[in-house]
Amino acid sequence: MSYRPITDFWFLARAKLKDGEKYYGAYLGGFPERARILLGCSLDDCVLHVCGGKARLYPYARGFGRNDMTLDIDPAINPDIIHDARLPFPKGYADLWRGVLIDPPYSIEDAAKYTAGAAAFPTPTELLRNALAAVPVGHKVGIILYGLPKMPKHAKFVAVAAIACGFGNRGRFFSVFERTE
Repeated sequence: MSYRPITDFWFLARAKLKDGEKYYGAYLGGFPERARILLGCSLDDCVLHVCGGKARLYPYARGFGRNDMTLDIDPAINPDIIHDARLPFPKGYADLWRGVLIDPPYSIEDAAKYTAGAAAFPTPTELLRNALAAVPVGHKVGIILYGLPKMPKHAKFVAVAAIACGFGNRGRFFSVFERTE
């Protein structure tokens, strides 16, 4: 039996936050609820939003669950865990997180638009390595980027979805990996 990952194309709505607040890098409309499905997570499962920004202000009911947590380097946005995602994730949460959703700055130029700045730009390799080490075997980690990340060690490629938001905008990819050991 051959293995083929799930592939899809999502044409999503522009980013919005509750109460019309503006935040560079907010989730596109429809993204987190679709991402949860590929991660194998229900709305009641605890998903860790890495580089989570203001994920809890996502305005639609099925995107950010009541048990979800955020991890971000910027204390001003009140993440559940203030932590530099370039470093191994804090211990003691592995049994809690059902999946990890990573939404980092996509480039050094994008990173410069955040409080931590370009000097704190996390590479996809660092983020995937740390996230996969923080979940049990069989759990999934997804990352949204302008391109496909390098295949992480000790993981199986599960899915990729190409993402567009409006015409004339740069496309993105949401890639999902499952921890194998």
